[in-house]
Amino acid sequence: MNLEDCYTYCLSKKGVSEHFPFDEDTLVFKVGGKMFALTSLKEWENGKPALNLKADPDWAQELRGQYDDIQPGYHMSKIHWNTVAVNREISDTFVKELIDHSYDLVFKSLTKKIQSEINL
Repeated sequence: MNLEDCYTYCLSKKGVSEHFPFDEDTLVFKVGGKMFALTSLKEWENGKPALNLKADPDWAQELRGQYDDIQPGYHMSKIHWNTVAVNREISDTFVKELIDHSYDLVFKSLTKKIQSEINL
């Protein structure tokens, strides 16, 4: 997966917007004003692409035990976030499933009003 594919996939989800709230390097994807994915553009350029993705806490732990390329979220809550190395042992298909899971978790946490506005 290249950066453009990742970018396009994240933005293809309903109600998603992109931001650079921390610096000019960290690209953040939000739904309903809440983050569901973030990545360092410099790391993609340096050949070390990774995504921080939200995950159900139990599943997050399970994933870390199963895959060396899934670690506790870098600079994030280690309970709710994982850092997923891209283009290594994790297939592009599974990376997309992890993005979907993160998006769904955040979307479900939004108020019903915001959810319905996004679903229009």
